[in-house]
Amino acid sequence: MESILSITRALSDENRVRALMALGDQEVCVCQLIELLQLAPSTVSKHMSILKQAGLVAGHKKGRWMYYRQADSKAPLEARSALKWLRSSLSESTKIQTDQRRLSTILKVNRDELCRRQSPR
Repeated sequence: MESILSITRALSDENRVRALMALGDQEVCVCQLIELLQLAPSTVSKHMSILKQAGLVAGHKKGRWMYYRQADSKAPLEARSALKWLRSSLSESTKIQTDQRRLSTILKVNRDELCRRQSPR
């Protein structure tokens, strides 16, 4: 029961759902998610931490930056089921489609340059 509650809490925030849907089948750097969501780095990091804790995303660190992807076949059944439901339910969402187009543009920007712009000085 706790895993279901963790997943539902994680999905109770629009920005977390947007970030989760933006990942799709690809790995994305947190700086790219910051650019997409237009939120503070600490806020995006907190959102991603909650999604990771719920088992909906996997993440790993490369240098200074965290990279995230949607949970895969090794994730708990509850997380896989939630992701499947979410993808199905939001496939026609205008907001999600807009985010996907914006992320496509963001992914074309040099990642090192993008991350440097967002790092605290």
